[in-house]
This record gives sequence, structure tokens and C-alpha cells, in this order.
Amino acid sequence: MARKDNPGIYPKADYKSQQTFSPSLDYETVLIKFREDFNKRWESNTVSPETGLEGFDEKATLGAGSFGRVVLVKEKTSIRYFAAKILLKDQIVRTKQVSHVHNEKKVLECIRFPFLIYLEFATKDYDCLYLGLPFINGGELFTYHRKVRKFNEKQARFYAAQVFLGLEYMHNVHLLYRDLKPENILIDNNGYLKITDFGFAKKVETRTMTLCGTPEYLPPEIIQSKPYGTSVDWWSFGVLVFELVAGNSPFSPFSKDVMVMYAKICEGEYKMPAFFSAQLRDLVDHLLQVDLSKRYGNLTNGVKDIKDHAWFKPIDWYGLLNQEIAAPYVPTVANMEDLSNFDKYPEPKPMHKSKTNRHGEVFANF
Repeated sequence: MARKDNPGIYPKADYKSQQTFSPSLDYETVLIKFREDFNKRWESNTVSPETGLEGFDEKATLGAGSFGRVVLVKEKTSIRYFAAKILLKDQIVRTKQVSHVHNEKKVLECIRFPFLIYLEFATKDYDCLYLGLPFINGGELFTYHRKVRKFNEKQARFYAAQVFLGLEYMHNVHLLYRDLKPENILIDNNGYLKITDFGFAKKVETRTMTLCGTPEYLPPEIIQSKPYGTSVDWWSFGVLVFELVAGNSPFSPFSKDVMVMYAKICEGEYKMPAFFSAQLRDLVDHLLQVDLSKRYGNLTNGVKDIKDHAWFKPIDWYGLLNQEIAAPYVPTVANMEDLSNFDKYPEPKPMHKSKTNRHGEVFANF
């Protein structure tokens, strides 16, 4: 958050420094501490200063969507760079996404984990809301994956294990993610992952029924409007693992007709590539289970069924958490303004600035 004496300066977040995980400390104990810390933050509410991006220089557009865009910004008083997500208030209100946006900010404020994006700062002005996030300059996993077409199982396992740990953390603090896909996973300059975009994340103690997600990754229970919990993320995880090695998602052959694809998903009907190892076939088969009483992650042993699976046996979980394992691919990044790992976007025309505070009451607590 901005300091009151100088709204342009944002103190460095105390959780940005690399945390060390010790094998001598039981990971269950670590997860309990994570949950306690998360809950303390969740119970508090910080209102963002109305300073917009006045403390920053805008450098380039990193992405664009229906609510606004993501911009690379540099703090004027330092050499620090951020990815600022700019959300148009009018658009948020028009599309009835107000509670979603408040929720996304709160989730980003409260999560602290090596493989998840978090909130560095939040501000607002008369027209927009701003979420300041770390700038991860290696680009999207989706872009890199599309370039090489498919990963070997060793490389896929390196990435899948980090995603697993991210989901395990989220479920531990009672968050459902609900939007897992390669487009929402970034690669940092060390070749490690950061899961981003928490627009669909929701704190759920038991079950929920909201319809959301990306069609090819939706589990049967969401399509069929059934109450669901963490099982939905483990289905999507199965789709992701399959896609990383196969080069396409299991249900993509039917994607031209969404209703046909939904029928195939609900039947669990897909073809397993012949080149998958026996261990990978077994893991995918247990994740892409329509029957929730058989889906890994949802059984008596919980996530241990996945973490202890034979396919993940080569993984040194503590080495991964401490980022001691050499990444299979390290992005080429010349400097902090090198955007060669991102798609190019045309720079928008300067926006008309309102003279009155748009929807001030609606976003008073943002």
C-alpha cells in the first residue's frame, strides 16, 4: 500500500524475499502456518489510495482484455518495475463484476506462496482501479508451450509439480482457483512458474455452485451445475498435465462444437496418446475421473494421492520450493524492459479522464 506521506512510493513487500523451506520441518506444519497467516490478512481490509498511477511511468502494454489492460510501469522514485492491471470502473459495473473485482484484490492481498502472483500495491482514481503485481518477464507458459508444441515428461513434471504445490496451498487456505490453463501461468527469469489471474478464485469452506472457467478445462460437475469443492481444480490439473505432454488438451478435438465437447467431458471420453508413460497414463486417468469418488485429490488421502504418485517420484519437493533445481528452460531476458517474451499490443489512445469520481460509493472500500 502507498505510504501516506508520499503516495508515489510503495514499500517493498516483506514477502518478496525468497523463503527457505527446510526438509526438517514437516510440510503439514508449514501449511498450517500459511493458513494462519492467510486468515489474519483476510480478516483485515486496506482501502487503496486515490493516487492512480501518478507515482509511475507507463512503459508498454503487456496484455489487453474486456475490463482494461495490463501495463508495464516503472516506479518514478526507484528502478522497480510492476505489471499494473488497469480495470475500468464503468465496464466492471456494466458487466456486474463488482464483487468479483473486490474479491480478486482481496485474494491477491492475502496469498503468499513462491509459485503464486501476489499484490504489490493497489490504487484507484476517478475512472479506474489499479492492481500492481510483480512483473514476471519470461512470458506465458502458453506462449512457450505453443512454440515448442509439447514437453517431454521430465519438463512437464517440473512445471506440473509447481502448479500442484500452488493448488495445494490455495486449497489449504480454502481457496478454489477455477481457471487453471497455460495462459494463466507465467515463467519468471529463473524458469520457474507463477500462477496468475485470480478473477475466478473464491474462498469456499464447503461447496459452491458458480458456473465459471474455460470450456476445455471445465470439469463435469461445473457443466452439470452440481455443488462442488476442490475437486474441480484437480480435474483441470489433469487436463493441464495431459496438454503439457500431448501438445493439446484431451477435449480439444471437440472444441469446434462446445455442446459436443461438454458431452464428451461429462462422459470422460478422450484418447490417451500412445507415447504417454504408464505412470503418466495412470495419473491422468485418476485425475480425469467423472466419478468424484474415484478422482485423485478428492479421496480419503486428499492431495497425497497426487503428490505420492509414481509419476512425481523423481521430484525433490523441497528442492523445487527452494528453487534449487535447474529449470529445463530459462527465458532470455536482456533487461527489465525487454518484452520479447510477450505478444505485441498496439498502444491505446489516451483515455478521457472524468472530472467526477465514477461509481465512488461502489468502490469506496477497494
